Amino acid sequence: MMNMLLRLVGCVVGFMALGLTGALAEPAAFTIQVLGIFDYPGPGNQTRPQKINDNGDLVGIFLDSSGVSRGFIRFRNGNFSRPLVDPNDTGNVTEGRGINNSRLVCGDYLDATSGTFHGFFFSNLTFTNYDVPNSTTTIVLGLNNVGDFAGSATPTGGIQEAFLNIGGTVTEFAVTDATASLAYQLNATNQSCGYYIDSSGVTHGFWRDSDGTIHAPIDPMGSTGTILFGNNDSNRMVGRYSDAAGATHGILFLPPDQFVVYDFPGATFTSLNGINGRNMVVGRFTDPSTGVDHGILGRVVPGSTGVTLPLAPPSAPTQTSPQRTVATAPAS
Repeated sequence: MMNMLLRLVGCVVGFMALGLTGALAEPAAFTIQVLGIFDYPGPGNQTRPQKINDNGDLVGIFLDSSGVSRGFIRFRNGNFSRPLVDPNDTGNVTEGRGINNSRLVCGDYLDATSGTFHGFFFSNLTFTNYDVPNSTTTIVLGLNNVGDFAGSATPTGGIQEAFLNIGGTVTEFAVTDATASLAYQLNATNQSCGYYIDSSGVTHGFWRDSDGTIHAPIDPMGSTGTILFGNNDSNRMVGRYSDAAGATHGILFLPPDQFVVYDFPGATFTSLNGINGRNMVVGRFTDPSTGVDHGILGRVVPGSTGVTLPLAPPSAPTQTSPQRTVATAPAS
């Protein structure tokens, strides 16, 4: 089955053609070309890639048959690292979330005693733990090539907020009226993206410009829940949305208002989780016959006609949300 799947190419539609260098062409259709499908080695593993750097190294999470969660690196040559396990993980949950060009990895782990998550960085076989000051929970979800990073934290006595750590200064922010906000990635110009949960428990995408302006909600037409997971240095974003029929579709968002929809052939769950500067993407799909998640490695190339969706009403408004900053030592 895997050999057959490796030959499949998923089709999407856009209004622009993207070359591998990220340059925009005249309006045209394009496709996500599947370069490979992969699984972290071992029987019954669920493979969930998260981000990819410009060199083609990627980081992710795998769940084994007993439900234990571990991080991993898949190097550009196709080899895998040993499982990444934070030494302070007492809850059998260590998650690899982001990777930059120097192979600095970020992620989170679970402290079972307190029931809280904490961030980590991993480089040269060494873990360094990180918590946003005065927070009970911290997850580090993405980082750029100079080591600035993004994530989410719960302040003591407060609601879950997104945060950016830029040059050692933490900025915490929340999308207006959100019950939780999470920043999943930031690029070279400190544009970030993620999602928030509204008072009805529905997820919506957002992106934050380098000047602090928040654009939200970011939802394709027909969405019942949207998540944006990653952006590249051209601020093209990937994620997923669910529809009223219960299917989940991968998306590429082209600001200000166009979505390209991608479904792995035969799957009713597809998620695109990371995109690099060469327009290579990583994500996953669920095999409907087995319920097993498999990793996808692909790239955006000129292609044939498919499906695009506009931004759902209301159109993305700008928001000025309360933000607070605190200076800390850089975690990396």
